[in-house]
Amino acid sequence: MRLIATSRCQPGMLLAKPIYTETGSVLLGKDVELTSGILKRLNQMGIDTLYIRDKATEDLLVEDVISDETRRMALRTIHDGFSEIARSEVKWRTRFSGEILQNFRDTFEAILSDLKANRKALNLLTNIYTYDNYIYSHSFNVAIYATALGIEQGLTDKELRELGLGALLHDIGKMMIPGEILYKPGKVTDEEYEVIKKHAEYGFDILRNQEGVPLLSAHCAFQHHERMDGSGYPRGLKSNEIHHFAKIMGVCDVFDALTTHRVYRKAMLPHEAMEILYGESNKHFEEKYVLGFRKTVALYPIGLTVRLSTGEFGVVVDYNRQIPARPVVRILKNPDGSDVEAFYEIDLSKSLHTMITECETLL
Repeated sequence: MRLIATSRCQPGMLLAKPIYTETGSVLLGKDVELTSGILKRLNQMGIDTLYIRDKATEDLLVEDVISDETRRMALRTIHDGFSEIARSEVKWRTRFSGEILQNFRDTFEAILSDLKANRKALNLLTNIYTYDNYIYSHSFNVAIYATALGIEQGLTDKELRELGLGALLHDIGKMMIPGEILYKPGKVTDEEYEVIKKHAEYGFDILRNQEGVPLLSAHCAFQHHERMDGSGYPRGLKSNEIHHFAKIMGVCDVFDALTTHRVYRKAMLPHEAMEILYGESNKHFEEKYVLGFRKTVALYPIGLTVRLSTGEFGVVVDYNRQIPARPVVRILKNPDGSDVEAFYEIDLSKSLHTMITECETLL
């Protein structure tokens, strides 16, 4: 299977992996033949990439670290919990029902179990989903990233549970932001941004009043936009004034925002987003968390077409957890663009003189 931009797909191509709705139901199944109408609709829905059947990579299997069952449970729980706050007339005083709070705990346990059972690097584009509500999918993704980074940093299970619950709920304060601002299909004005920034305080107020939610989990909502140099909000905290949970959250929150499609901006590839995080190390983000996060994410998605410094073209077929910037590449074309006589693979973690110089754009 090959990962290519939806805009580059042609009618007649076959899907190599299903496309799912936000709740985990199958929208289009594996081996469905694409038509011009389907491709137009997928573009309208903001689905930038697809896994397509391809003879050169027919044997390539892409597995998700997080199971479909866990994903469906998480998105349903986040939807139900956030909706409970959104429907309330006095939102910051609303208490979660016992069932909702238990569902959040169960959801995190499922995420933790999946991550501990499969310590591979997180391959971001393993499954293609439609997302009608960015907040729900973002909360889920940040919980996965934060938990994986927490495991990498050696946090105890108790700490992971506090961090993970805080990650699932870190954006709940956005339920108090007016919908016309929160769901505006484009960039917000400076005045609207000031309103959105209040979600950190709102979230803290909501969570600290929840029986059964640890105070440190509430601080994930309060501090996830604070920055090392004091340029963040809501309190302009600096360096050691920021809790290490919030420092982890900040890295994961920004990375997911950069690698997720938005109405006003296309998604970046993982290695591009990581370069931005690197550039902000020790200014906005603590370096050790950026370096640790780099070990948890596959920077080059499996199935991505790349060009090497040798001039050869190939497809990423595997990644190396310890050196995520140097995956395994199957060579398909010679430097002059002609097909190779027989496919072969180069492990860039062993062939250190060879570099990835270009990626086929997914935009």
